[in-house]
Amino acid sequence: MIGLLVVLGAAVGAPLRFATDRFAQAWFGTAFPWGTFAVNVVGSFVLGAVVGAAVSPELFALVGTGFCGALTTYSTFGLDTVVLAEGERRGAAALYAVGSVVAGLVAAGLGLLLGTALAA
Repeated sequence: MIGLLVVLGAAVGAPLRFATDRFAQAWFGTAFPWGTFAVNVVGSFVLGAVVGAAVSPELFALVGTGFCGALTTYSTFGLDTVVLAEGERRGAAALYAVGSVVAGLVAAGLGLLLGTALAA
């Protein structure tokens, strides 16, 4: 049952990541990976909230592992950073890398606070 919940969550998270990236590219262009940045920050927030709320193992499998696991993407974050750096945009690459980590940590912390408050 847990495996099925992970698959169901991923079935929502992966297409949402794709759609978010396409929307961001259409809206902001392709010079900076806003779509990947957005899904990683949102996914960090949602995962923090799920952990803070101390949800059931089933709900964690669905949302935390399945949805957030498919929505967020460390591999694309790494590739985007390398592509920016190789394209002579080292400043943008550094800003993207540091900004993604800091924003993700802040989002996860805020999600954790919200989830903890909602569970109380």
